[in-house]
Amino acid sequence: MDDLALDLELSGASAAEIASLAQRAEAAGFSRLWAPELYRSSTIPLAVAGGATRTIEVATGIALAFTRSPFVLALEALDLDDLTGGRTVIGLGAGVRRLNQDWHAVPSYDPPVARMRETIASVRELVAALAEGRDARSPGDHVSVRVTGYRRPMRAVRARIPVWLAAVLPRMARLAGEVSDGFIDHPVTSLEWMDAELRPAIVRGAREAGRETPPICGALIVACDDGDPDAARRAAALSVGFYATVRTYERMFADHGFGDRLGAIRRAFLAHRPDELADAVGPDMVAAFAAAGSTADVRAAVSRYDGRVERMWLVPPHHDQDLDDTRRWQEGILAAFGRT
Repeated sequence: MDDLALDLELSGASAAEIASLAQRAEAAGFSRLWAPELYRSSTIPLAVAGGATRTIEVATGIALAFTRSPFVLALEALDLDDLTGGRTVIGLGAGVRRLNQDWHAVPSYDPPVARMRETIASVRELVAALAEGRDARSPGDHVSVRVTGYRRPMRAVRARIPVWLAAVLPRMARLAGEVSDGFIDHPVTSLEWMDAELRPAIVRGAREAGRETPPICGALIVACDDGDPDAARRAAALSVGFYATVRTYERMFADHGFGDRLGAIRRAFLAHRPDELADAVGPDMVAAFAAAGSTADVRAAVSRYDGRVERMWLVPPHHDQDLDDTRRWQEGILAAFGRT
């Protein structure tokens, strides 16, 4: 895996723990930190991590594109880029409709691909305009911005900050090929799904736009414990089961032959019965969608991506995991994949 850039998910119970993990990841040779927008925001922890490090990139992984305005996204990106000396990557994703509407009170989600295209255009225009000290205009049918007479007094590090786009389904992946600086895989997809559904869409989008295919960041749930590999597999099963309850992803699981398990998985999830959830997922489904078990097991699973993606985001299990559990899985990733 010498040619595969390895990235780590950023987590921590406190600012000090976030900073420490960032420093350890940098020292261990990881190239990028992805901050998810789930239990914390996707931007504020990156400010802590960026201030504690010197070379490692910091990336929102992912920031939900429709839950904040393009102007706020641009300001956050410029702030992070300033605080980190130009090490920021904007990772955006649409999320699913229910999350946007029920959790974030987003009034308009559809059509997500067209809305994402205009969101990315607006963010890029705003970043450039605010960096260059000019007015901004990005007209669109769903997302349209116009800023006149406003000038940001701070000097920007860059007028263009990379925007990477996440997707699970081909239409959004095609947009990533068309407009993004890089594609972000979902941690519960498989390499087979990438090769059959996502990569062809990315390549097609890039070809139609007359540009090179953007780099791909694979992602994988990783749980490693040489002392108790079965516990690692169970933790991974809970996260796989969590994502298997999302109806948007049904076809992916069905295409892998696991469609008949989704009903039992949902029932166990809704009843808050983790043991039943892990059993409903089963070891074969864990093996298809995660890297779990011993150090040898997880390294073998991740090595399959070498030569097929440019970089790999290693994600600890998170569903039904407390802070100590997360620390355990992060330690396992650092031990298994650290390069120093």
